[in-house]
Amino acid sequence: MKATGDLQLLKRINRSVLLRLIRSQPDLSRARLAHLSGLTKSTVSALVRELLDEHWLSEAAAPVATQGLGRPSTPLNIDTARRVLIGIEIAVDCLRLVCVSLSGVILTQTEVALDDPQPQAACQQLGRLVQVLCQQLEEKELILSGVGVCLPGAVDESLGLVRLAPNLGWRDVPFRALVSEEFARLGIATQHIHLQNDADAAALGEYEFAGGSSDDPLIFVNCDVGVGAGIVLNDRLFTGFLGAAGEIGHSILQVDGPLCSCGRRGCAEAFIGARALAKKQGLQQAGQYLGVLLQNLDAMFNPRVIVVGGRSCIDHPTLIDSARSAQQVYARAAGLQAPQIRAARFGVQAAAVGAAALVLHQFLRPLLKETKHVPGN
Repeated sequence: MKATGDLQLLKRINRSVLLRLIRSQPDLSRARLAHLSGLTKSTVSALVRELLDEHWLSEAAAPVATQGLGRPSTPLNIDTARRVLIGIEIAVDCLRLVCVSLSGVILTQTEVALDDPQPQAACQQLGRLVQVLCQQLEEKELILSGVGVCLPGAVDESLGLVRLAPNLGWRDVPFRALVSEEFARLGIATQHIHLQNDADAAALGEYEFAGGSSDDPLIFVNCDVGVGAGIVLNDRLFTGFLGAAGEIGHSILQVDGPLCSCGRRGCAEAFIGARALAKKQGLQQAGQYLGVLLQNLDAMFNPRVIVVGGRSCIDHPTLIDSARSAQQVYARAAGLQAPQIRAARFGVQAAAVGAAALVLHQFLRPLLKETKHVPGN
């Protein structure tokens, strides 16, 4: 049994190697794949045939002549026409659902008010949305590769557990299990369901569908009702011991500053959260404080790229420019190069697209999952 399991894992790893090579270098031939991967030509040929049959890959209609005297080769690419990913964001006041291709192109998008923030009710509402979308995908003969769900809170992906989502009022909710049960009840066929924090998901969306490895390390700062950060480091999400890494909204920017929703004073959320920006005075100083926050993240992680998004940035477009200018002042004062700071590629859908990207991210890294220590066990 162990030998069989090991062989299946090895096959999954080899498939992921080929897919990642083709994602980074489109139009590769089978021979070139064998050379770059170190796998035998027969192994590559067999795996490519499987990936073509399963619509992970597509090949050109006609071979392309190669240099020299060799036989013409057939270029291979990721199949962006058949396989799709679904991403869902559970925000404080709404549900956002997107369907994207394997290259991150948004095919459909939906936003509805969150009827009831209680976990079971939210799960049932998103289940109804996914059921309708799956019926549409079936009519178009599209293949669902998996579903990702994200929300504002500390998430343990390995356990499918929402440890704490204060703005939703959730604590220790086994939400992935609830989603799986609801999907089974509704007849939604997918074996791959992933759960993650919204800022972490948004970071993955930028990483997988925008810059890729050239943006590593990457930090996504999500400015909404709450403020959080997702961190991609060494091709992986950095989520911390209990999934709470990046909870920067409650880092202190000013001693004895304005009161925050958490009960403390001077938190980042009290300056750049949506509630603070609803006040004219808060908007005037928000860009400066966001710049301070970006400076602190730069000092801690030294990222190549910081992406800033969320409802606050969409409602107040000048916020990012003000923050960038403020952060650059700090960098020049220290004689350091400032990281690239840019707006979120997918706008208000950043977290939902990132939830979809989580499915692909996990699929391309078969060894990514690990068993985490749970306090008390």
